[in-house]
Amino acid sequence: MMKLSRRAAIGLGLGAAFAFSTVGAYAADPIKIGFPANVTGVQASLDGPMLNGAKLAVAEINAAGGVLGSPLELVTYDSKSDATVISTVASQLIDSDKVVGIIGFADSDSVLSIGPQVDKAKIPFITPGATSPKLPSQLGDQVFLAAFGDNVQAAVGAEFALNKLGAKTGYLLTDIGSEYTTLLSDYFVSAYEHGGGKLLGKDTYKIGDKNFTAQIAKIKALPEQPAFIYASSNAEEIGLILKQLRQAGINLPVVGGDGYDTPLLLEVGGAAANDAYFTTHAFMGEGASPAVQAFSDAYKKATGNAPENSFAALGYDAVKLMADAIKRAGAPEPAKIRDAIAATSGLPGVTGTITYRPGVAVPDKSVSVIGVKDGKLMLASEAAPAFVPEP
Repeated sequence: MMKLSRRAAIGLGLGAAFAFSTVGAYAADPIKIGFPANVTGVQASLDGPMLNGAKLAVAEINAAGGVLGSPLELVTYDSKSDATVISTVASQLIDSDKVVGIIGFADSDSVLSIGPQVDKAKIPFITPGATSPKLPSQLGDQVFLAAFGDNVQAAVGAEFALNKLGAKTGYLLTDIGSEYTTLLSDYFVSAYEHGGGKLLGKDTYKIGDKNFTAQIAKIKALPEQPAFIYASSNAEEIGLILKQLRQAGINLPVVGGDGYDTPLLLEVGGAAANDAYFTTHAFMGEGASPAVQAFSDAYKKATGNAPENSFAALGYDAVKLMADAIKRAGAPEPAKIRDAIAATSGLPGVTGTITYRPGVAVPDKSVSVIGVKDGKLMLASEAAPAFVPEP
């Protein structure tokens, strides 16, 4: 088994219990990759599975001989869904742990918190799950997304509503407490109206809210009821929103983004989650693709349970992306790794093939639309949008 520092060994205890493959001893020192993760706090239901997917990728890579003759070492900390903690963790990874690359986070706000530090230190950074297409331009050329951009998933959500649900009128409900949800709403409006849809009204709330009575009353008071609701929500609130909508007698389809891709959707929403749809990175359920099924089998063997959501696969893919770049760089040197990431083309992953067009740090990937029927997740659509709003 690869030798771990005490700090890394503690970090590997984050998330679910994990069974690692045993590998032979290495003569070379490990290549350290930082992996801050919000395994507690509001992002835990996304970052926890993401971290376990990353651990699985590291175990597979090391069992196969590592990278450039060295094992990968994942140096992990719980950043607690807190911007101040994220900044402290970033300093620890860069200044003390001397990592050559960092992977982390499922949300754009956390990436915005760490971005200035990785840019200043010139450490390549891959976010598995953050989806704001603005991040690279906001934070500099060290930042890469492993996932599609919010403009892409919002456009797929809009086209799904228009073409699959036949919803020519809609209502927009937006969490204005996070970068992710506000951007997702803006892109949705652009795509929905471009496709001929008409919004009958809009309203807002903030992350952490528990009571949506006022917002629901505004929907019920509309002179004409919309055909569906687009709720741009994070994981903690969507189940409550759905329950309160259904309790108020509003049984319209509800569409949203990958913030719904969490066990909390069904755990909190229960039967109220039926007729909800969300865009995300891969369908992880029964009848999934062979690549997803192989990943799911390995994840279950390692953790004891099936992948909780597609963020587990994104964590896995992000580590494979970093490892592939280190190999192509020919040395564990941050500048060379950064350039190798930017040159990635045709790298197969569980959540799709990763290619970066010149000067673009967001890959072009298709989007899965997942629906809830009879309390179970189903694949409703797999698509790339016909129209994509500008970032």
